[in-house]
Amino acid sequence: MFNEMSRDDGSIRAAYAQVAKWIEETGIERLKGRREEAETIFRTIGITFAVYGEGGDPERLIPFDLVPRVFDATEWTRLERGINQRARALNAFIHDIYHRGEIIRAGKVPGELVWRNSAFCPEMIGVDPPGRVYSHIVGIDIVRTGEGGFQVLEDNCRTPSGVSYMLENREIMMRMFPELFRGNRVAPVDDYPGLLRKTLEELAPPACNRDPVAVVLTPGPYNSAYYEHSFLADQMGLELVEPQDLLVEDGRCWMRTTRGLRHVDVIYRRIDDDFIDPLTFRADSMLGVPGLMSAYRSGGVTLCSAPGAGIADDKAIYVYVPEMIRFYLGENPILENVPTWQCAKADECKYVLENLADLVVKEVHGSGGYGMLIGPKATEKEREAYAERIKADPADFIAQPTLDLSACPTIAEDGVEPRHVDFRPFCLVGKQMRLVPGGLTRVALRRGSLVVNSSQGGGVKDTWVLTE
Repeated sequence: MFNEMSRDDGSIRAAYAQVAKWIEETGIERLKGRREEAETIFRTIGITFAVYGEGGDPERLIPFDLVPRVFDATEWTRLERGINQRARALNAFIHDIYHRGEIIRAGKVPGELVWRNSAFCPEMIGVDPPGRVYSHIVGIDIVRTGEGGFQVLEDNCRTPSGVSYMLENREIMMRMFPELFRGNRVAPVDDYPGLLRKTLEELAPPACNRDPVAVVLTPGPYNSAYYEHSFLADQMGLELVEPQDLLVEDGRCWMRTTRGLRHVDVIYRRIDDDFIDPLTFRADSMLGVPGLMSAYRSGGVTLCSAPGAGIADDKAIYVYVPEMIRFYLGENPILENVPTWQCAKADECKYVLENLADLVVKEVHGSGGYGMLIGPKATEKEREAYAERIKADPADFIAQPTLDLSACPTIAEDGVEPRHVDFRPFCLVGKQMRLVPGGLTRVALRRGSLVVNSSQGGGVKDTWVLTE
C-alpha cells in the first residue's frame, strides 16, 4: 500500500511536512473534538445526502475527516493535463457517435456497445450543441497505486455530484484551522461557482441575442443531491427552478416569475434524461418540461449536460477511452485506465469467472458502489451467486483487479491511521477548459475497506494542491 504521507522508513514526504507537524502538535484527542465541531457545523448548515430505500429518516451527514489530502505542484500539473485531455476526447466521442460514427467505422469501438446501450439517445442524432460540447462538467474518478501511479477508475459525464462538498470542506477547514493555511501554499478552489457560471453562459444557444439567462433545474427537495443543487444555484447567483417553473412556447424556454415570463437560455439540469421531457422520453414523467427537447434541438435553449452524454461514462465504453484519445487527439493517454476485463467477451468472461476471488466486478450501468462484488472480501456463497448473474447476462459486467489503493492519514478511534482514498476532480468544458486546483477526495473510513462511496459508509476530505 502506498502511503501518501509517509515513506517506508517513516520519513514524511515534503508535501505533507506541515500537515504532519500540525497532527503531532494538535494531538488525537483534540482532533477528535474538532471533528465533532465540524460535524455540528455541517448539520447546522444542512449538508446532507439522502439514501433511498432506507427506513426512517434517510438524511445523512457525509463523515468529514479533518486531515487533508495533499498534491504537490508537479503531481497536479500531470493530473491537470491528463484530466483535460480525457474530457476533450470524451466530448469528441459523444459528438462522433451522434453524427458519422467514425470511430466505429474505423473498428476502434464496437458499434453494438453504442447502438444497443441504454444510455444512447437516438433523439440526439444530428444535434449540434453550442461549441460541440455535450458534457459540460466531467467528473473523472482517479486512483493512485504508487509514487506516480495515477489511473482512471471511471468517468462521469452526465451530472457528476460532490462539488459542493469540495467547496464546503475547504470552507470548514479554513474557518477552523486558519493557521494551517498560513503555513502552506494551498491553491484556492472558491472560484469554481464563478467558473461554472461562465462555462454555462458562454454556451448560450443561437437564439440568445443578449446576456444569457442560466438556471439550475432540480427535481426538488426529495432528491438525494438537492443540497448541492440549491448550494450551487446560490453560489452562482442563479435561480433554482423545478420543472413546474418552466414552460416551452414558440421554440423558446421560459421561466415563470412574479413579474411574468422570462426567457431561459441555459439549463444546468440535474434531472435524468428519461424524465426531462414527457413528449420525447417517458410520458409518465412528472419531472419533465413538455417540449423541452424540441426547443433544445432547434437552438432555443442549451441543456447542460446534453441528453445522451451518459453514453461516455458507461463502464463498457470506459475501456475504449485511451483509444479515443489516440483516435481524436492524436496523442498518447497521460492517465491510463485501470486494467479491465469485459465479460461480454467470452475469453475474458471465462477468466473473470475463474478468478472471482481476486477481482472487483461491476455492473456496466451501476453507480454509487451498488451492485458490485469485491472478490477478496466476499464469501464463497456470495461469489457463487454473483457468478450466476454474470453467466445470465455477461455484457452487463466488467471486472478489474483489486487495486492496492493509496492511503492518506485519517482520524480513527486508535489515532491517525492510513485509509484508502480516491479522487474526483471536476473539469468544466466550455469555449475553454477550466479546472480548479482540487476536487473531492473520498475516503474509506473502515480499516482495510476499499469502498469510498458515501452511500456505502465512506467519508470525504479537503484536497490541497500546493503551489510552487
